[in-house]
Amino acid sequence: MKAIVLAGGKGSRLYPYSATLPKPLMPLGNMPVLELLLRQLRHAGIEEVVLAVNYLRHLIEAFFGDGARFGIPIQYSVEHEPLGTAGPMAAALDRMGEHFMLLNGDLLTSLDFREMMDSHLASTADVTIGVFEREVTIDFGLIDVDSQMRMVDYREKPSHKQLISMGVYVIRTAAVRQFVKPDERLDMPQLLMTMMRAGRDLRCHRQDCVWLDIGRPDDFALAQEMFETEMHIFQRFSTK
Repeated sequence: MKAIVLAGGKGSRLYPYSATLPKPLMPLGNMPVLELLLRQLRHAGIEEVVLAVNYLRHLIEAFFGDGARFGIPIQYSVEHEPLGTAGPMAAALDRMGEHFMLLNGDLLTSLDFREMMDSHLASTADVTIGVFEREVTIDFGLIDVDSQMRMVDYREKPSHKQLISMGVYVIRTAAVRQFVKPDERLDMPQLLMTMMRAGRDLRCHRQDCVWLDIGRPDDFALAQEMFETEMHIFQRFSTK
């Protein structure tokens, strides 16, 4: 199986760090987050990666080259305009084979990609979505009222658990082809909702794992701390 890794975003929420470095090159310990991800994909059996690049792409291409020193062939698909989180796959579909992975290039996770791929291939799914359970807290006191505006309940900063998308997908190529067009912007929520309404088989895959999106400075600082203190969790799926 091959993979498309989204590495073209500007990382606006990480400014000023992202003014000089694209998010996938943000360092975790002694390596960029994208390098760890590529090593994990290689360990899972991914045969080739297409990096969808745009912002500061020359830095990404200079660092990763053809992938030889990381043990995984790398090709590049250039977005001349930002195409969202689903649009970039259109230009690479003909290279992907029957099934492929699509994932964000700024993830820190201990997800077993091989297990997720096997689960997808054993099912009839058109798309398998990696999901993670997170506790979501509302930072306000919530007041419930009846039809006469009488207060019936007050909940101070309530929290609840919710499944969220990890930004990791396994996709059957033929199932997605009609929904994406080259050079047309498209985000994954829009694509998945369109496919669901069209009756496509969308499954979710959940593991007991660690997951962080390093899109904000606080998340990036937490990712650095976790990588330094629990490096073995992330590297167990990154070496052969």
